[in-house]
Amino acid sequence: MPEHIRIREVLHMEPPRPSLTVKGWVRTFRNDQFIAVNDGSCYENLQVVIDPTQFEGALLKRITTGAAIMARGELVASIGRGQRVELKASHIEILGDCDPETYPLQPKKHSLEFLREHAHLRMRTQTFGAVFRIRHSLAYAIHHFFHQKGFIYLHTPIITASDAEGAGELFQVTTLDLQHIPLNERGEVDYSQDFFGRKANLTVSGQLEGELGALAFSLIYTFGPTFRAENSNTTRHLAEFWMIEPEMAFYDLHDNMDLAEEFIKYIIQFVLEHHPTDLQWLANRLKEEESKKPQQERLEMDLLEKLHFVVEHPFERITYTDAFEILKNSPQNKKKKFQFPVEQWGMDLQSEHERYLVEKYFKKPVIITDYPREIKAFYMRQNDDGRTVRAMDILFPGIGEIVGGSQREERYDRLLQRMQELHISPQELYWYLDSRRFGGCPHSGFGLGFERIVQFVTGMSNIRDVIPFPRTPKNIAF
Repeated sequence: MPEHIRIREVLHMEPPRPSLTVKGWVRTFRNDQFIAVNDGSCYENLQVVIDPTQFEGALLKRITTGAAIMARGELVASIGRGQRVELKASHIEILGDCDPETYPLQPKKHSLEFLREHAHLRMRTQTFGAVFRIRHSLAYAIHHFFHQKGFIYLHTPIITASDAEGAGELFQVTTLDLQHIPLNERGEVDYSQDFFGRKANLTVSGQLEGELGALAFSLIYTFGPTFRAENSNTTRHLAEFWMIEPEMAFYDLHDNMDLAEEFIKYIIQFVLEHHPTDLQWLANRLKEEESKKPQQERLEMDLLEKLHFVVEHPFERITYTDAFEILKNSPQNKKKKFQFPVEQWGMDLQSEHERYLVEKYFKKPVIITDYPREIKAFYMRQNDDGRTVRAMDILFPGIGEIVGGSQREERYDRLLQRMQELHISPQELYWYLDSRRFGGCPHSGFGLGFERIVQFVTGMSNIRDVIPFPRTPKNIAF
């Protein structure tokens, strides 16, 4: 084990402690006497106090913002304000110099745009330290929640021949020589010469493979990277992101909704309990950001209010048809304040409609069920009305849809018919159809975009700021 103790543990120790070693990076160095050191284990810095007369001037000059240092000394009660304890150092060692003339992260406020350009260094800042500690805890809470409930963690393939969404926005994987692409007699790409002998892509979802696992283990979840080749440069889209997708045998739509609500509340509550200082820092940052906007554009709730709002309120459950009627008859729609007017049943609801239901009408998270089948995926169970499917979307304040799921179509004939209607090849997905032929049963599942929930919990407005190295159109740095 290393000789040093992490700062998170040091800050909870009772002084005095005669001999203690810490290692970290310098945040600030004031008056040749006070060094603020942080090792990334928590939001707070440890104040290291030195007597400048006991150290060489050459060493003091090397204690610059960003430098990595080791400090050894006595942990004492602090007589200054702002910290409970401090380290009275008798020995300082520079482990890694940092040139103050060229280091981009100086002790001042930097814009998120600037930090995005220096994404390889931005994790050292207080804001991104808080974001990525919370990201870690959310991932831990997800695994813990499903493990406690007896779910099997299933690793579904990253490289696949299927397109789960039918969207066609796929990254292709190939070993063919792009300078000399082989063609068959019809002038088409000859994939028989490719690595897999057929066209292959990066996955957009682990759901279809996850269903196979659920029909063996009853309860499974996937949690892995997914990819969309959507040429979208918005604050809500990434080309590479992570998805949590549980699949449950013998669950109907209501069981699915119950699990999703319990799951979301659990992981948010976990962060509220384990990251109070990180959340408070992010709440203060968001409050300052909101204060610069016109009054009508500001969020109604601050970050902590929003998180408690989700945890403490039961989610409202309504059908698409009821939601459509509420929106159609709303003052917003009648006064033509929606960018997308609500006029025709069967339309896909936009974020502004979803947020109106959550923030204005019900004032709580909302689950909408039984969507028109024409706007939903082929695998969703069809209702007896012939118009709707057993889908469910969970809507959150400030974001709109955050979870999408459904009861899956377990009836072989109905699934095959729907695939044929949408020109989805039964031969390509024979294995998916087999899961209905051989011991199929009612089952359900949902998907939660991990970056979306991290974005919601941290209050970051741009999804590129909640993943360490964002992948977006024309951007694959680092």
